[in-house]
Amino acid sequence: MRDDTALAKDAGGGEDMAQAMLALGRRARSAARALATADSAAKHRALMGMAAALRAQTDAILAANAGDMEAARQAGLGAALLDRLALDAGRVEAMARGVEAIAQLPDPVGAVMDAWTRPNGLRIERVRTPLGVIGVIYESRPNVTADAGALCLAAGNAVILRGGSDSAASSRAIHAALQAGITAAGLPQDAILLVPTRDRAAVGEMLKGLGQTIDVIVPRGGRSLVERVQAEARVPVFAHLEGLCHLYIDGQADLDMAREIAVNAKMRRTGICGAAETLLVDRAVASTHLAPILAALAAAGCEIRGTAEVCAAWPSAHPATDEDFSTEYLDAIISVALVDGVEGAIEHIGTHSSHHTEAVVTQDPAVARRFFDAIDSAILLHNASTQFADGGEFGMGAEIGIATGKMHARGPVGVEQLTSFQYHVHGTGQTRP
Repeated sequence: MRDDTALAKDAGGGEDMAQAMLALGRRARSAARALATADSAAKHRALMGMAAALRAQTDAILAANAGDMEAARQAGLGAALLDRLALDAGRVEAMARGVEAIAQLPDPVGAVMDAWTRPNGLRIERVRTPLGVIGVIYESRPNVTADAGALCLAAGNAVILRGGSDSAASSRAIHAALQAGITAAGLPQDAILLVPTRDRAAVGEMLKGLGQTIDVIVPRGGRSLVERVQAEARVPVFAHLEGLCHLYIDGQADLDMAREIAVNAKMRRTGICGAAETLLVDRAVASTHLAPILAALAAAGCEIRGTAEVCAAWPSAHPATDEDFSTEYLDAIISVALVDGVEGAIEHIGTHSSHHTEAVVTQDPAVARRFFDAIDSAILLHNASTQFADGGEFGMGAEIGIATGKMHARGPVGVEQLTSFQYHVHGTGQTRP
């Protein structure tokens, strides 16, 4: 079996990229067959070993990340993208804890989702099964290497990871730790494979399905990546479009709560997909709520872009364009508008949303119900920050992304969402008349 270094040399040198990637797909398919029948104890050992290896190899991971960070600074990456790329000891520890949390989740493979008996005595069960081989294409954030690898393995799937060029060294170092844990548990090392070349042609080959060895593609990145995947993929896609998240402050909102949630939703981490990008305030409380909330955001370092009436109430705001209300900033910038109650918020969100995450702050349960009933996004929150749009916060250990489509998986894609199902039919000799 060739290692990834050899494959990278082949792909970048003499061997045709398509053949090199096909070989990678076949290795993953072989590993997937073994993983499909691996018992829960073996997967648990592998995951715990992966977490231990991440901790043991922290220095190597941080050294690799330092190189990526220096290259990114030289390339002129902005502060938000640098934050997504950066690792420190705390973030490596968080990766390890996330893998451990996944290890503690119930094994979904083989779980009976439903069961019933027909009048003829046939016993029918719907049983969870692995998807097979998952291709994950992502940008910048190196922790996705650990999250995606662990989640796919826990669900009995092999995975082919293709990280961003900016985080290539970091991802290689994390991947080495994951493979150490897998090997120690006696599972196939090819269960988690990392595409070893930065050549973008490798992405194109993955989107073709690698000779039908890939069962599903999960893109995690900006609009251009997701749109390319959706346009070119010949296999099913769990779409994760941009997080154009809205926060609506209702006329029945508690001001202190609204202010605290707004600052957290925007400023806790501006570069994640759950960061609020648009603030909507009910005109009914504009005179009491708008200025204190904007003052708190500005004090936290946020740039305000507002409509004409927002600028009139907050003169330091920059005039917002129509494009601003359809922009995922991933930065310390927020668009602000006044709306006529919850119906105005629903109309605005329906026009501009990417169907990722929206939140309402209100003390009126009827308003919250109306907001939840009328808005078609994957995640809706009442009196809580949009930054809770995260698989770990949902108790899933981690996530492979937030799916904004409606087929198969929606919202945080965790272990259960990385399975399919079969029907198992048990008889006692029945034949069909």
